[in-house]
Amino acid sequence: MYLAVERSSGPAAELATEIALREFEHVFSFIFSRVGNRADAEDLTQQVALKALPRLRNEYPGPAVRGYLYATARSVMASFWSRRTLLPEAELADDVWIDGRGDELTAPPDAAACVDRMLNALPLNYRRVLELRFLRGYSLHETAVEMGKTVGAVKVTQLRALRAAARLGQG
Repeated sequence: MYLAVERSSGPAAELATEIALREFEHVFSFIFSRVGNRADAEDLTQQVALKALPRLRNEYPGPAVRGYLYATARSVMASFWSRRTLLPEAELADDVWIDGRGDELTAPPDAAACVDRMLNALPLNYRRVLELRFLRGYSLHETAVEMGKTVGAVKVTQLRALRAAARLGQG
């Protein structure tokens, strides 16, 4: 009922909900990488949707919606692991890892230095598009707005930037 009222209040309310709906594939991947079980990940993603969608407000920008979804996902996973391990949530680590899952999310220092060198060697527009898309997690649309370009121009710039970075990596 609350969500229906928010949706009818104008296009901005739909925008926050639409952003959230587009992000649920990424939220599922985030959860799946931590629980390692497709069925549990699907259930947890549904719980995230049930908790987060009714609380969205029309004034929330895209990054805030994404941040809220991931914060909700972490909360849902903490409850899941608390029940699974029979530990109070307060005793769980901030980032729940199982059998080393999640190690791939932290780049080794030499890899981070290599990425910095590569980005600094690229032209400014290439570096900017790669930083927004891959380091900050912006969508194509958000990147286009930030850079003052069309989505098509961002796609082309991103492709060219990735090719340039690949050439730098080979050399």
